[in-house]
Amino acid sequence: MKVYFAAPMFAKSELIYNSYLVEKIRQKYPKFAVYLPQENDAINDKTAYADSKMIALADTKKVEESQLMIALLDGITIDNGVASEIGIAYANNIPILGLYTDSRQQGADNQQKLDALTTVAENQFHYLNLYTVGLIKLNGNIFSSEEALLTGINDFVAQGKLK
Repeated sequence: MKVYFAAPMFAKSELIYNSYLVEKIRQKYPKFAVYLPQENDAINDKTAYADSKMIALADTKKVEESQLMIALLDGITIDNGVASEIGIAYANNIPILGLYTDSRQQGADNQQKLDALTTVAENQFHYLNLYTVGLIKLNGNIFSSEEALLTGINDFVAQGKLK
């Protein structure tokens, strides 16, 4: 199965985390061909040159060839490139499994946190763009931990559908 791993990839911490998580997926699912864009030096060696069309064409081709997308949603906002890749996957009816680990989502049943929503600038929760989230949920699911994501991948493989 071809899997596209969509993730931000410009800070060293992002590169390390992407490699770590992809390695976990590759170990658990050795038959998966996981495409991690940061490993494609033809377009992502930042000491070399690739123009916008080269990058767009190369990554779009890999998205369109995939049977599953895994998308990391963490950050101040969903990474622009990841959001674009999600749109391409949705348009091609490719299932998408999102990972959103932001700790501010905890405590959704805490009344003080809920009450704070009515006070200006006291939102205790993080916001994700609902359009992008909707594209994922229309053809996939979002998980809040690596463990839950790996279980979601397992369900996808075992049942051929998402839960």
